[in-house]
Order: sequence, then C-alpha cells, then structure tokens
Amino acid sequence: MAFRLRGRALSWFSLFLCLGLLSGCLSADRRIILSKDQLRDIDQTVLPSLEAIQLHQSSLTPTAKPELTVGLADLSLEKAVFLALHNNRDLKVRQQGPVISGAFEQLEHGRFDAELFAESTYFRERANETSRSSGDRFSVSGNEVVSEVGLRRRLISGATLETTISQERSISDRAPEQQRARVGLSLTQSLLRGLGPAVNLASVQQAELETLASRYELRAFVEALLADTEKTYWNYILAKEEIAIFETSLALARQQREEVELRIDVGLLPDIEAAAARAEEALRVQALINARSLLEEQRLRLLRLISSEEGADYDQQLTAVSDPRMEPIPPADLHDRLSLAEESRADLHEAQLRLDQQRLETVVTRNGLLPRLDFFVTLGKTGFAESFSRSFDELDGKTYDLGAGLRLEYLLGNRTARARDMAARATRQQMREALANLRQLIHLDVRLAVNELERNRQQIAASRATRIFQQQTLAAEQERFEVGSSTALQVAQAQRDLLQAQINEIEAVVNYRVALVDLYLMEGSLLDRRGIVVETRATADQFR
Repeated sequence: MAFRLRGRALSWFSLFLCLGLLSGCLSADRRIILSKDQLRDIDQTVLPSLEAIQLHQSSLTPTAKPELTVGLADLSLEKAVFLALHNNRDLKVRQQGPVISGAFEQLEHGRFDAELFAESTYFRERANETSRSSGDRFSVSGNEVVSEVGLRRRLISGATLETTISQERSISDRAPEQQRARVGLSLTQSLLRGLGPAVNLASVQQAELETLASRYELRAFVEALLADTEKTYWNYILAKEEIAIFETSLALARQQREEVELRIDVGLLPDIEAAAARAEEALRVQALINARSLLEEQRLRLLRLISSEEGADYDQQLTAVSDPRMEPIPPADLHDRLSLAEESRADLHEAQLRLDQQRLETVVTRNGLLPRLDFFVTLGKTGFAESFSRSFDELDGKTYDLGAGLRLEYLLGNRTARARDMAARATRQQMREALANLRQLIHLDVRLAVNELERNRQQIAASRATRIFQQQTLAAEQERFEVGSSTALQVAQAQRDLLQAQINEIEAVVNYRVALVDLYLMEGSLLDRRGIVVETRATADQFR
C-alpha cells in the first residue's frame, strides 16, 4: 500500500520516528558499568570494565611449532605438548565453552534491541439499532480496516519507548466513509522497581562476566592438560629407564647364576648355592615383566593425550627422546611465588568473577523488594478525512490526544522477593568465604609444591651417592665370593640393593621434573613458562 505524506504531517512522523530511533543512545550497547558509588553499599568492590561484545573461539598458540613427522619415532617433550594442544579431544570439547557463553552474552544484549511491529485488522458488522429521536428500529452494516506499524524499544533506564503510525478506514451504510490517521508516541518509565541502569544491566554484565569466567575455566583446563602431558611423558621416560636397568640387572643375575652353576659342577660350591642365584634371576624376570607392562600403560596414556583419532593411534609406537636429567636448582623466592599464584591462578580469577556475578544478583534482588510504580504518558496527532491521503494531510490540524498516569503494583507481604534477596545475600557471603578459603589453599598448594621440589632435588644427590656406594659394595662382595669368603645369597642381596639404588636414582630425577611441573601449575605460570598463549577470536560466522 503506497501513500505519501505531505506538509507538516511528514515533519510530525519524522519527529516521532527519530525519537524512537534515537532511544538507542540509552541502550545496553553504551556499556554502562556500575560505578563504585553504586556498589559501595553492597561490597566495596568495583567491577572491571569489559571489552566490546564479540563471540569468541579460543585457540592455543605455542611460540614455537615443532615439525611434525609421520609416526612418533622421535617424540620430544615439545612435540608431545604441541600435539596435545592441537589434537586432544577433551580440549576440543572445552574450547566451545567460551563460544556458548558469548552467545548467551549476545542474548542478554538482544533484550535492548529495537522491535519493529505491524498489525492489520479487518472487521465487518451487521446490526440493528434504535433511533433515539424517533424510536424506530433500523439495520446498520459496515466494515472497518485498521492498520498499524511501529517501533518499540526497551531502555536501560527502565523505560519502554514506543512510536506508532496507524490508519483506520470506516465504511457504513448510515454514515459517509471516514479515514483516520494517527502518529503516536508512548513512554512507560519505572519509578521504583526496575529503575536505572544498575538493575537493568545486571543480567548483561553477568553474561559478560560468565564469558570471562569461561575463558579462565578454559585456561585452567589447558594448564591441567599441559601438566598431565608433561608428567605422563616423564613417567614414560622413567618406565623406559627402569626397563633398561632391569634388563642389565637380569643379565648380571643370569651371569651370576651361570657362574654359580659352573662352580657347582666342578665341585667348588655345594648345590644349595644355586637356589639363591636362580631365585634372584627369577625376581629380575618378574620385575622386567612389570616394567614392560608399566611402559605400555604409560604409552597408551600418552597417546590418549596427544592423538586426535578415536582409536587407530593406539597402535603406534613411541620413542621418547628428551633427557630428564637437568641441573636441579633450589627453589627460592617463596614470597614472590605466592604473589605470582594470586595474580596468575585461573581458578582464583574465575572465583572472583563468580563473586562479581553474585554481587550483581543482589542488586537485582534488592531492587525486587520495591513495589512496582510506573509512570506512563502517550501523545498522538490525529487526522480525519474522507480519503486515505487527506487523512494524513489533516495531521497538521489542531487535533491531538494526550494521556498520562501512574500504575502501582504491590504484593502484600512480598515473601517471594524477600526470600530471593535473602538467598542471594547468603550466597554472596558464602562465595566470599569460599574465595578466601581458595586463596588459603593456593598458598598451601604452592608451599607444598616447593617442599616437594626441594625434597626431590636433595634426593637426586643422595640417591646418586647411594648408587655409587652400592656399586662398590657389590664389587667387594663379588671379590669375596671369588675367594670363597662370601655366598651366592650375599652377592644376590648386593645386586638387589644396587638395582634398587639405580631405580631410586632415576626416579628422583624424573620426580624432580614432575615436581617442577606441579610447582608451575600451582603458581599458575606453566603456560607462560612454556610460551603458550590462550587467545580469543570472533566466531560469528559459526552461527550463520
């Protein structure tokens, strides 16, 4: 249906429409954040400013990408970490968390988008009426067409602004055709409950905080994945080293058993001496079987962390090439490590954001205790004529309509709102206590990790000295056995002690590596120390 507006009618329509469109300046996109004064009576904490709204896809970018080759024949620690960050199936699942949170953030902002609406109604009537002057009954038939189009928008002030333009056509067999045009503007403003940006933007800001919290949650998972990968890699190395030690020990026990049997054959030793040597060889075989089983277990665990396929990669063989031996350094600067943990721990940042969310919830529940009091005003210009186009021309006339009033709603007792506010405040207090408890646990985690690192550092030197002395003890015992002043059982015991010392030494080396990873994890610096950055990038195309 085409029509044109003439004269000042166009000016009226433009004015009303511009008022509706300019209401966007009071929308949520202005990023109004609660000030310190607005939150002072709640919790003396200022919410951080947030960046512009976007949907985010998290990605992981190591500073150096190792060259990938077919198979895993030369798997270094760096390559294992790289593969875990790019292939791990759990991580691919967790990466969608910030995207989902970003979508809900957009959903909350959508509540302040302008809404275009239109309606057209056709009404036909045939009725009997009585003349007031003569008392005669007569029939009346007619029809009416009403069309309306408008723009409605919710504002962060708690107001609803609506701009409409409507046209009504009435035809009756008892009256001439009449066309009625109207341009109107209505405003409804909350005066108590629902008043102001603080309460109306609370859900938007909570969604923004949820998105930030989901990113910290993802970072914590990446740190845990990285730590798990490194520790599994070193445990795989340890299993390989233990197999080499057990194989060497088995060869030595087999050689000792053959020598004892040879001496028994020539009559230099009694038959009873063979039992100890054979038992020692059997023990070495048992230990080697367990070590090989442990190596296979660690291989499967490591493949699970670094493989992208569902099951095919479990048949691949690994050759770990990184050396776990390093110069152990005593942990120092405990105070700095504690400060670093408070600044870097992702779970602490997430807990703080959750507390900020709950603080905003108390803003809403406290406002919900107030009665509902709305002020409303409507303003319209109306034009009457016998034709469609002239009805809009008549908008320049003196006809108008104006209405204003107050609307009050109050639930007696208001127990629901009071209960919600009580629960919100109690939850906020609970979360504040949980945050303080988390800080205390973080300090404990860092101190325990430092203590464990120092223990393993000292164990490296101590186990090395023990292994050297056990080698000397075995050599001396073998010499006494050669001259007949010792027995095969004593030699076997010395071999067993040396084997345990060798195992303890390599375990101390690997445990130091694992303890170092745990310390970096507890202080929240593992990703930074490995040169890994958790970035975010827009992914709006995923939802098209």
